[in-house]
Amino acid sequence: MGRSSRSWQFTVSGTVGRLDQFLAAQGLGLTRSRLHALIEEGQVRLNGCWAKPAQRLRAGDRVSLTVPPPRELDLIPQDIPITVVYQDDQLIVLDKPAGLSVHPGPGHPDGTLVNALLARCPDIRGIGGAIRPGIVHRLDKDTSGLMVVAKTDQAHQSLSQQIKARQVTKGYLAVAMGVLVPSQGTIEAPIGRDPRNRKRMAVVTGGRAARTHYRIMDSYSCCQQVELYLESGRTHQIRVHLAYLGHPLLGDRLYGRGSRLLQRHFLHAHHLGFAHPLTGQPVEFRCGLPPDLQQALRILEQEGPEQKSKGAANP
Repeated sequence: MGRSSRSWQFTVSGTVGRLDQFLAAQGLGLTRSRLHALIEEGQVRLNGCWAKPAQRLRAGDRVSLTVPPPRELDLIPQDIPITVVYQDDQLIVLDKPAGLSVHPGPGHPDGTLVNALLARCPDIRGIGGAIRPGIVHRLDKDTSGLMVVAKTDQAHQSLSQQIKARQVTKGYLAVAMGVLVPSQGTIEAPIGRDPRNRKRMAVVTGGRAARTHYRIMDSYSCCQQVELYLESGRTHQIRVHLAYLGHPLLGDRLYGRGSRLLQRHFLHAHHLGFAHPLTGQPVEFRCGLPPDLQQALRILEQEGPEQKSKGAANP
């Protein structure tokens, strides 16, 4: 699991700047924050002496760096079934099932995706100096679909930067209540914590900018199947934006109401694309709907769009 220390030796040539900038330019696969922490911890020596991150370098200086073994965290590897779509030594792409939380937290100290990944990927290296999977984006507990997880600092840094620059493709399939007008468009509304309910997010003045593109794929008796793509990645973004328009997700008890058709909200991350952290080449992944969402669609299709004029029952 990458538990041995690693060391590098460098001799400075030419005109250079700060120590931390010099190390960041060496292509070591370590984030700037990680390098800064290593310097502060005394793991970097300049001409055999302690150094500071901002210390200036001169030609002929000798720099040594030691990265200690990643420390163990209080996380237990657990054999929890997850579907791996793709995996290499830099990252893993998986199809997260609904009902699985990503991180341990209050009320669920284990039994999470992180616990599953520690058991499934024994080659995960230390991310930020600790043995843990590099979660770069999340899905709600009851949202299923594609996620990418970094195995190395290099992959974590690259994927995080791509997400920040909005260079990652994130596509979703959903069923929204009512009829969206127009049939395709962009929802642009800032999202922040709901001042009336701290467990919810909401469109609020002064919230963080959020943009969601959508198009209608099919229509049923009282709802529509929608494909959505996110430019930003705010908490509950699709759920909040659709509820803001008056069209909450089918089965969304937090932003709408429950459904007789399924035990969760209808939202699935079906399309994911990004540049591979090592090669820079574009990679793309897709996955179909899980059985519970397929079954809900079958029932909606049987009810048919012709029931609209008859006054459809609550699905």
